[in-house]
Amino acid sequence: MIRIPSKLSKAAVGTLLLSALLAGCAVGPDYTAPKNDMAAFHSTAAAANKTAQAPSLESWWHGFNDPMLVNIVQRALGQNLDLAASIARVQQARAVASSAGAQLLPTADFNAAAGYTHQSLRGPLGSVASGSPGFKRNTPFYTVGPAASWEIDLFGGLRRGAAAAEYEAIAAEADHAGTRVMVAADAADAYFQIRGYQARLAIAGKQIETDERLLRLVRDRYDAGAAQGREVAQADALLKHALASVPPLRIGLEQQLNRLDVLMGVQPGTYAQELGAESDIPAVPGVPADAEPQEVLRRRPDIIAAERRLAASSERIGVAISDYYPKISLSGALGFDSLNAGKLFTSSAFTATGGGALRWRLFDFGKVDAEVAQARGANAEALALYRKAVLRAAEDVENAFTTLTQTEIHVVQLRDEVHALLKARDLSEQAYRAGSITLTDVLDADRQLLTARDELDANRANAARAAVGVFRALGGGWEPAPKDGTKAS
Repeated sequence: MIRIPSKLSKAAVGTLLLSALLAGCAVGPDYTAPKNDMAAFHSTAAAANKTAQAPSLESWWHGFNDPMLVNIVQRALGQNLDLAASIARVQQARAVASSAGAQLLPTADFNAAAGYTHQSLRGPLGSVASGSPGFKRNTPFYTVGPAASWEIDLFGGLRRGAAAAEYEAIAAEADHAGTRVMVAADAADAYFQIRGYQARLAIAGKQIETDERLLRLVRDRYDAGAAQGREVAQADALLKHALASVPPLRIGLEQQLNRLDVLMGVQPGTYAQELGAESDIPAVPGVPADAEPQEVLRRRPDIIAAERRLAASSERIGVAISDYYPKISLSGALGFDSLNAGKLFTSSAFTATGGGALRWRLFDFGKVDAEVAQARGANAEALALYRKAVLRAAEDVENAFTTLTQTEIHVVQLRDEVHALLKARDLSEQAYRAGSITLTDVLDADRQLLTARDELDANRANAARAAVGVFRALGGGWEPAPKDGTKAS
């Protein structure tokens, strides 16, 4: 930390000021981006065997080959209110940065004034001058002309402040990009859940038809004296169980439809009819299994924002330190000043003033010390938050790839299970017709098949959602603009 002792000789002060003026120095630390030596991701290898080509991260939703999904994501990106709010925050941050940059330049004003004075005869001026020849109790006055002022940024406080504001503006832009990533991913997530619920409802409908047919079979056997009343009750209970599975699925479907409408910035129910027609769950595309940690750090908007805020906090240390040093400003004004409006714009009414000012906080009982300590503390906090953002990003990537690979394995296993249970159910029904087994065996096979089919479609939707999670974790959904100083190294 740079300190100015409370007592300095005139020669030392002069030397200090002259050196600063000639060098145009900016006090405080010069920011250096933190290094991140991250090892390769360990969960991506399992996803490297996928034969499907990975889509572009900028518009990954096209990789699912679902026109409805593309339409929904694009609509959400165009209408989402969180995105609209983040754009407004970017505009605010840009305005603050523009204002901070303007502090480095002179300020020019144009002033014009006109007034009228009725002088008191009992006041200090009137009591003395009222007896003088030419005294006028009623006096108009007129003033017009430009004025300018300029704080010379000798020690870089204003420059550091402008740089900090610029970094904050870039962080706001990164936050906007992060909101875009989240909106696209959330819209796709809701869409895949909708398709999953629709598929599960279709399975439940088919199961209800099967159970109704089974109930008719048992009743026919009962009427023929080949079955007991207990078997009719069991078949009826199985049908009721299938019917009872429908309401929770419809609740989940409605919730996701409403969620998707809100993501698209409209009242719930607006686009429900468009998604009313059942459609198959899209196949999972390839994912960028060769993702490198440094590339993820470059792409992830949350890391870009955290790094830029770290840079801003470093610049604010310099802003605080600059208060240890004197501040010099220049001012001047040109214009016309007259008591007679007819003689305002004449050479005799012309006036000019100029001057300079120096302000130096020599004794403030530790206020500057406290401001510098606060700025350094904020910088330490920003560094910790940046490192946390990096670790969170690595965690997101590892979890996303693990979830995707394991969910796809689970889907394959469930598909095999469904094929086996379907065959077992059909054989059980044939055996029951022949009287070889009891109805209980048929009911158990049917119940297991319903559970496996429902779980299969739920996990097919979950696999698509897991792929979305991978694209989101990698920072997909926006296109990074190449800007100096926005990359974390």
